[in-house]
Amino acid sequence: MKIVLATSNKGKVKEIERFFTNYQIIPYTDLIEKFEIIEDGKTFKENAIIKVKAVSEALKKSGFDEVVIADDSGISVEALDWRPNIFSARYAGLDASSHDNLEKMIRELKNLKIEESSAFYTASIAISDKNGEIQTTHGWMYGKVIPKIVGEGGFGYDPIFIPNGECETLGVLENSIKTKHSHRIKALKLAKIILDKIDRS
Repeated sequence: MKIVLATSNKGKVKEIERFFTNYQIIPYTDLIEKFEIIEDGKTFKENAIIKVKAVSEALKKSGFDEVVIADDSGISVEALDWRPNIFSARYAGLDASSHDNLEKMIRELKNLKIEESSAFYTASIAISDKNGEIQTTHGWMYGKVIPKIVGEGGFGYDPIFIPNGECETLGVLENSIKTKHSHRIKALKLAKIILDKIDRS
């Protein structure tokens, strides 16, 4: 079965490809032109649904009839009143890079004069089958953030996030350990149950 991802983010495509080895995974931009999707939902789930609907409808208009999945994810930090939450990807502004967002969070944590803060990642995945029926799954990763970059692995806020039970940030930890904790992998495991059912139907 072919699964179209409602993203052009190569990092996300690779991560999902590694997980869904029995399916053909392609970004929607392999089939149609990239277009802007206004993510104006109030939760990760709402934004994931907005994305999957937009891409599914655009594909159908272009003659494609595929299963589509979308994800929305981010980090929430207790010391920052549980921000940036759904604004994680644009925390430092609409055109901000991942590094800009990371640097803004570090500055804010340093301004608070704290050495660490409880935090968690959320991932929501929306799946649209060929009939346009949408189902969602969620995953979480709990831990803490520190106000300094440690390691170069991962992306986003990973170099300052230490999962519960670990002593190193996601920027340092090996992939096998990161996979064990990953909020996205937890959501994908639940999504796989739904996708396998779609594939059998």
